[in-house]
Amino acid sequence: MILGYDAAELHAVFNHFPSALLPASVAFDLLGAWLKRDSLKAAGLWTLLAGLLGTGVAIVTGVVASNEVQHSEQAHVIMATHETLAYIVVAIFGLLAVWRILRRGVWSEKELPVALTAGVIGVALLIYQGSLGGKLMFDHAVGIPTARLEQISAERAGHEHHPGEPAPATQPMPGMPAAPSSTSAGGTAHPPQGPSDTATP
Repeated sequence: MILGYDAAELHAVFNHFPSALLPASVAFDLLGAWLKRDSLKAAGLWTLLAGLLGTGVAIVTGVVASNEVQHSEQAHVIMATHETLAYIVVAIFGLLAVWRILRRGVWSEKELPVALTAGVIGVALLIYQGSLGGKLMFDHAVGIPTARLEQISAERAGHEHHPGEPAPATQPMPGMPAAPSSTSAGGTAHPPQGPSDTATP
């Protein structure tokens, strides 16, 4: 715990840095190459370095979180792919950063297409890697303790909508059975009141 936040919560904070800065770096480099502006190329270098720093922190917090959070076997497989892609992404952008520093911030005309292509590939992998992180959170509820999931399921079962307000489609929490409910004529979702209100499978 750091300042009251566990590793999973810290990972959720720091994973925004590479998601924002690394694609921005590639965008600056592409614009700099197209418009022939050194200021854009310089912005690409600085956002690349900042993005790598954020990526390092995101990976560390993610690895720690993966050893702490409760998760299923299906989620474990996704977590492994998510982590592997993170290492590949940081390797790609790390090599680009070292290469660029050795070239004093400027690639030659022959090097530029190779570097930009590698950056675009890195961003594509980053997007897919991030989508797996979203799947872990929204499809498998990784980072939310099982006891809390049970509380949330009970809270949703007891939630009522005002008459005339459309009720959202009822879906069970990941790993949790669907909570039975009935809908009144006014469109209000209610928790079951007795045996007759419970749907028969």
